[in-house]
Amino acid sequence: MPDLATAPATLLGAARSLQPRAVALRRTLHRRPEVGLDLPLTRDALLADLADLPLRLHLGNGLSSVVGVLEGARPGRTVLLRADMDALPLREDVAVPFRSEVDGVMHACGHDLHVAMLAAAARLLCERRDQLAGRVVLVFQPGEEGFHGARQMIEEGLLERRGPGGRPDAAYALHVSATMPSGEVYSRPGPIMAAADVLRVTVTGRGGHASAPHHAVDPVPAAAAMVGALQTMITRKVDTHDPAVLTVSRISAGTTDNVIPETAELEGTLRTMSEGVRRAVRAEIERVCTHTALAHDCTARVEIEPGYPVTVNDPAATTRLSDVARRLLGDARVGTLPTPIMGAEDFAYVLARVPGALAFLGACPPGASPHDTPPNHSNRVRFDESVIPAGAALYAALALL
Repeated sequence: MPDLATAPATLLGAARSLQPRAVALRRTLHRRPEVGLDLPLTRDALLADLADLPLRLHLGNGLSSVVGVLEGARPGRTVLLRADMDALPLREDVAVPFRSEVDGVMHACGHDLHVAMLAAAARLLCERRDQLAGRVVLVFQPGEEGFHGARQMIEEGLLERRGPGGRPDAAYALHVSATMPSGEVYSRPGPIMAAADVLRVTVTGRGGHASAPHHAVDPVPAAAAMVGALQTMITRKVDTHDPAVLTVSRISAGTTDNVIPETAELEGTLRTMSEGVRRAVRAEIERVCTHTALAHDCTARVEIEPGYPVTVNDPAATTRLSDVARRLLGDARVGTLPTPIMGAEDFAYVLARVPGALAFLGACPPGASPHDTPPNHSNRVRFDESVIPAGAALYAALALL
């Protein structure tokens, strides 16, 4: 049995000794980022790092996932720990020695740090295998950034009784944030991140000469009216205590100045914090767009592509995560998010089936303020690598303690 009084400090010290190796892995991944479900370079770099560990490895069939299973010395529960691996289609604008070498692709959400943290945690756990009761399922997942990687891993049997490691009893994930104080951990019970759906509307009128709009049916005013009508709908139809965000982020119409186009297109995102509001707003979007188009003598085709569900933390698992983080890092470095975050996370698919929790690890770069540093998904975002030991130790402690 681990010495519960000294284990956190010992674990954190051991994680710090692994920092050079973890940073080297992180920078290798950062230089060679990959997008989506097929990440062969990322997978190979990870497998090389894990090669000397006594893990039972499982590779994905339809995606570049890696699952490592570590059996403990005694019976006990099965704990799943997840790190996502994919990057974003973004051109990096940060002058660092390990800058992305792939034009138009960048690790702008810190997934390279997540892989480094969980790989280091795997090493910590393997070194303490005799102290581990049960088993740990280490999940390295591609396709988090909109590709439903977690759902596809579940479809391949990740959470089944006969899957890698058997059905988990608990599941945890960490996510770095450039806009939170470095080394601090934040979570909350219940909804922590939003559901995300994609909205696409095609408005169809009748094209013609721009000098004679009365001989055409212009879809552009109809599309413009929809933008305002949708925002009004959100403020009038949605309870402010059960929020929704609807952003029209792209409007496209026409080819030149003197032609009224036949069609106009809208695209945007819908974020909600409950399935009830999600269903209701989807129906309202259809109604508003259809009738606004008709009011302009146009028609509208509305498509809503379902995205990730709401990420919901189990209250008991969240309390446990926060308690372990306090023992590891100290009370002053662990807090509770006052409100959910309207971003989305496909760890939601896991938490819908297994009690667990997602937490944020602050990684604001040295010398910067969390309030004005470029955030995750910015082409200028930077992360503090010194938080890797804290993340690795917290991952390991959630399985050990």
